Amino acid sequence: MHACSTTEHLSHRLTGCFIPHTHRHTHTHRHTHRHTHRHTLTQYRTTDPQIDRRRIREIAPKIVQLLTEWTETFPYDFRDERMMRSIKDLTHRLALGDELSRRAMQRMTQRLLRKLTTLGQYEESLVTTSGPATEKLTAQKAKQQAARREDVLSVCSDPFVLAQQLTHIEMERLSYIGPEEFVYAFAMKGPQDNRKLFFSKRRASNLEAYVEWFNRLSYLVATEICTPVKKKHRARILEFFIDVARECFNIGNFNSLMAIITGMNMSPVSRLKKTWSKVDTAKFDILEHQMDPSSNFYNYRTALRGATQRCLTAQTSREKIVIPFFSLFIKDIYFLNEGCASRLPNGHINFEKFWELAKQVSEFLSWRLAACPFERDRKAMQYLISTPVFSDDELQLASYESEGPENNMERDTRRSLRSSLYRA
Repeated sequence: MHACSTTEHLSHRLTGCFIPHTHRHTHTHRHTHRHTHRHTLTQYRTTDPQIDRRRIREIAPKIVQLLTEWTETFPYDFRDERMMRSIKDLTHRLALGDELSRRAMQRMTQRLLRKLTTLGQYEESLVTTSGPATEKLTAQKAKQQAARREDVLSVCSDPFVLAQQLTHIEMERLSYIGPEEFVYAFAMKGPQDNRKLFFSKRRASNLEAYVEWFNRLSYLVATEICTPVKKKHRARILEFFIDVARECFNIGNFNSLMAIITGMNMSPVSRLKKTWSKVDTAKFDILEHQMDPSSNFYNYRTALRGATQRCLTAQTSREKIVIPFFSLFIKDIYFLNEGCASRLPNGHINFEKFWELAKQVSEFLSWRLAACPFERDRKAMQYLISTPVFSDDELQLASYESEGPENNMERDTRRSLRSSLYRA
């Protein structure tokens, strides 16, 4: 009752604090029924229909406001049929006393359905893009077939443009991550959790897909560097990705920046000493320094705060772009969630914890709402998303083929990789 009767005072952060707590401690559809039915409409009911209608008219706008906030901020909750039934039931109850609120509920439901449809289409596109592994050629064979046709430089030779296309991909994928996915990702602690069946239907699929995108980009960078036969060409691609990474830093796209650095630091790439000797690594050293993990990523966190401040005072859409290093962002939320008790020793809810969680997630929500101002290069984006990449073994073999083994152990490894991969 208190939450509903003071809805006009709720900020986005308080809603973000209130609802994640209910995700953690009760089934969401039960929470909807309990708090919007039993504690509002039912409690207001009398034996006089006229009084009932008047009281419904008093409370209805506040219920609509709270549910509007909920459906816009946590739309995934309403993929559950039980939740949608609760919405329909509530709309019917409101219609008994307040026509304006009934119409508002209908508009809210229509917006919610459009959002869920869009989310469903996006998730289907992810499945189509990844595709079953059995239907694809191995990356090794596919790359060998494509070697005479194109590589990243033949698709997009401008590092500024490629950084912009990476930013398009990052921002699109960020925009589909619902804040409730963070809750789902950390809510289930083990098989003893009696919510396992419920949460298994509510996988944090878009969050997982975004993490997989980071891994794909890292492997793509390594694949592009290790594939060319000529040392001069490998050096050109190395320099190209260094320039792409630097532009990602300038844009505020820290996730792509870290993925590129990760790809360049993979063993099959870092061992290409002859290739690296042809590259001026000064720019790369600066980028590595910015993303240095020492002191809990102090340099990166400083740069992120600068980008966040720029976003707050932005004069252009480009200045509003903030794409965090997502794995570290998830790690921060995880340790905040696991390191602080959800309830105080006296049994009360630890609102300070949930307020801090809400503050971090709210900041993330503001970042994902930014529009990407750059022109799209469809061919480059498609290449980044779908071109085959090497596995670990394929990368290692490609590296040995580019620059031969330096000792007997490496020679044995190359022989073993050739035998297993070529036979496959």
